[in-house]
Amino acid sequence: MKKRVTLIFPKRAVHMPVTYRLAKDFNVAANIFRAQITPNQVGMLVVELSGDIDQLDAAMEWMRSQDIGISPASREIFIDEEVCVHCGLCTGVCPTEALSLDPQTFRLNFTRSRCIVCEQCIPTCPVQAISTNL
Repeated sequence: MKKRVTLIFPKRAVHMPVTYRLAKDFNVAANIFRAQITPNQVGMLVVELSGDIDQLDAAMEWMRSQDIGISPASREIFIDEEVCVHCGLCTGVCPTEALSLDPQTFRLNFTRSRCIVCEQCIPTCPVQAISTNL
């Protein structure tokens, strides 16, 4: 089973080897999509956890016991077609190639199923046509 979640780390927990503990103690794999971790500050990690349902539940319970906040990662990328100028700058920063330019029409294509919501495209867009639902 897979679950995509956002983990919020309190200041005291940002030094913890959480992904190591998930793998070693619970046999849960953590695919990291986005991380913002800074010493002595609140940290944020967007991950896809995969493993047996019981192991996932135990791992999430352990993280809660460590005061790590867990919420479903349900954000999505939206592209405003009326604002987009199809310049293609976003395609250069998209790590999964969810954004691409059609070679015939030179129009932007967005393959939502490939998007991991890393948000690297948002600051790259010169006309601010890309946003998230949150």
